[in-house]
Amino acid sequence: MKITKIFLGFISALAILLSSSVTSFAKVVGDKIILGSAISLTGKYSSNGVHTQNGYNMAVDRINSMGGIKVGGKTYKFEIIYYDDESNPKRAAQLAERLISQDGVEFMLGPYSSGLTKAIAPVTEKYGVPMVEANGASRSLFTKGYKYLFAVLAPANLYLDVAIDLAVEKNGGKPVKIAQAFEQDAFSQDVRLGVMEAAERTGSKIIIDDKLPKELNDMAATLAKVKTVKPDVLVVSGHTKGALTAIRQISEMKVDVPMLAMTHCDAAKLSKQHGKNSEFALCASQWHKTLTYKDKFFGNGIKYDADFTKEFGYAPPYQAAESSAALLVFKDAFERANSFDKKKVRDALADTNMQTFYGNIKFAPGGQNVDKPMVLFQVMCNDDGSKCENKVVAPTKWASAELIHPIPKWSDR
Repeated sequence: MKITKIFLGFISALAILLSSSVTSFAKVVGDKIILGSAISLTGKYSSNGVHTQNGYNMAVDRINSMGGIKVGGKTYKFEIIYYDDESNPKRAAQLAERLISQDGVEFMLGPYSSGLTKAIAPVTEKYGVPMVEANGASRSLFTKGYKYLFAVLAPANLYLDVAIDLAVEKNGGKPVKIAQAFEQDAFSQDVRLGVMEAAERTGSKIIIDDKLPKELNDMAATLAKVKTVKPDVLVVSGHTKGALTAIRQISEMKVDVPMLAMTHCDAAKLSKQHGKNSEFALCASQWHKTLTYKDKFFGNGIKYDADFTKEFGYAPPYQAAESSAALLVFKDAFERANSFDKKKVRDALADTNMQTFYGNIKFAPGGQNVDKPMVLFQVMCNDDGSKCENKVVAPTKWASAELIHPIPKWSDR
């Protein structure tokens, strides 16, 4: 009995030692820097989750093939452990705990969406694990005092406020009537807040303020009201599914509105699924391939677009581009820190000031990128609708086409 107890005690101690060893060294295994990410590969955010993962993987391959990451006189390569968060915040938080506590990950890449980033951020903060995220834009993420959260994208309240300014400009500087419908998630509610602030700033009036249904599959009630009250601009934010639903039902119901402004138009592949019915939609974007930013890994946006399309078989939406940029930020921070110490890497991230093909990146104390504006593009198609393109129309500095306004009535198309 005594021998058995001693043996069991030895086995237990050995297991603890091995577990401790794995946790201590899992952040760097051989020449690999292990990053972790909970990502939406199933559930309602799955399409954008895949875009995010593809963007991460593209950057990992590019960085690894171009010399890797140099720390302490040695060269390392990135590797990512992924788990499917199923588009569920509770699951995302559980997986973040697993990645850190069980897999020993000490550096995290963000999930897709503000809601899931909100679920994970308290976990990474608790463990002092730096997280560079590319798809959580909710303003509230950057007001909680997080020290280990860094977002390469512009905050959500800046997505569509410029559309209201544009509508007012096209109305001769006079206030406009706004109809809006939003998903009840953190991101869309911050987009709504930005529109509300723009309305107040311009003296405009919100005449419809609706909620999109949870499944984002029907907004006929809102569109019926739009047909009756005739707003100057309709604003919709419901991620990919919401954008597709909006275009489908606007075309089915023949809803005429001078300006339609939405989020997630490029990720939704509107023109591919809805052809000419998607024409004239005005879309907020974190990035467009025609912007003139550059870096040594991807060149410019045109080159990134071509390389991504060749690898994955479709043109990259901004969710992919910003995800690739997150890896460039991590590489830069590791090399400036010249260390794998979490605190030193965190401090290097806080001091980031760089340009990537995606845009300039510089973090405010709250962790948001304050050095890159949003852009608006408009879907423009040829006469038979066989080819549609996204053309940047604002800000004017980067515009590649002139805004078509008002949108032609359905009877005239």
